[in-house]
Amino acid sequence: MWYAWLETQRNLMRMLGAWNLPAVGGSTEPGESRATAVGYDWLYRLIQPPTEPPPFDITTVRIGARDIPVVEQVIERTPFCTLRKFSRAPDAAALLPEQGGETPAIFLCAPLAGHHAVMLREAVEALLQDSDVYVTDWANARDVPLDAGPFGLDDYVLVIQRFLRAAGGSALHIVAVCQATGPALAATALAASAGEAPARSITLAGGPIDARIAPTQIGRFARTHSPDWFRNMAIDTVPPPHPGAGRRVYPGFIQHAAFVAANPERQWALESSYWAAQCSGDERAIASARRRLNEYAAVLDMTEDYFLDSIRVFFQECSLACGNWQVGPHPVRPQDIVSTALCTVEGARDDITGAGQTHAAQTLCSGIASAMRQRLTVENCDHYDLFTGPKWHDVIHPALAAFWRSIR
Repeated sequence: MWYAWLETQRNLMRMLGAWNLPAVGGSTEPGESRATAVGYDWLYRLIQPPTEPPPFDITTVRIGARDIPVVEQVIERTPFCTLRKFSRAPDAAALLPEQGGETPAIFLCAPLAGHHAVMLREAVEALLQDSDVYVTDWANARDVPLDAGPFGLDDYVLVIQRFLRAAGGSALHIVAVCQATGPALAATALAASAGEAPARSITLAGGPIDARIAPTQIGRFARTHSPDWFRNMAIDTVPPPHPGAGRRVYPGFIQHAAFVAANPERQWALESSYWAAQCSGDERAIASARRRLNEYAAVLDMTEDYFLDSIRVFFQECSLACGNWQVGPHPVRPQDIVSTALCTVEGARDDITGAGQTHAAQTLCSGIASAMRQRLTVENCDHYDLFTGPKWHDVIHPALAAFWRSIR
């Protein structure tokens, strides 16, 4: 069992690290070189990777010339997910009268694909300039006791439906990123088919709505390996003393290795930024670079059922694109969505979700009028650029804000 072996090695290394390595935080002892301190800090992070994701820790948002207080609270919780709300001070909307009034709250569907939701912290900060923001914060399956029951793809969709209702239903702009795009579209379609009050809009960014189009290396791998192969090679059992001991999972450490292998340039960029900040001695830059590294390194386990369901539905059977996906007894019918506006966003250099896979939702959602649609392809933009960095701030977020204003 790789999981149990790795946990044993990490525990051993943590003990050795506690005896031998100083937990440096950017300062040095007299006579100690900055480079030595940086090396100690880097090695310490390798030996003692973060066991928990860093908190969002968003206390203010800059609107106009003022810093507006932000309050984070838990709105609802299931064993496998927490719905967080980031609320701005009541006078925030008045600072931007050119927006023409308050924007409906934004419901950010974080992907359940290995990273914790805090990976989207930068996106949350930007979206708070427009309105209050809800975030689906998925639990690490290793921390969910067995008596909480199983969790598959259907359960994921039902959680999104439940949380959408708790957040206000029709008074929302849904934004779904990466793997969350399919379940978010399914939840919206199921609500439309049931005659529920629709969300104001749904934005799908960088997700495999139709993985048959321009398949990437990741998509081809998922499509050409059987469920039994994944079950035998990628699934492990959570060991004690974790609360979810005995649960079958796709471990986060395997997913993190896949992230680094697929996007080594991102890991290198984060490490380089961190070393440069440490060597500069700029404490704010050090803290910011360390946070980004910790956000990227904070990974979670996914349940066996959910992981295998996702591969089957989105990559092997392409059930959503083929029109034969059912959540329980209910067919998923994107064509039933009529009064919810649709925006699809792709990065031209996205090597995780192929070109056209997300835009395929434009065809599936045939009931939406053309005036309520937007299709955005961002040049020189990779997968992570869709929610962090200059492309997000300078191109994608302004385009979303303009889209929301256009459909009031």
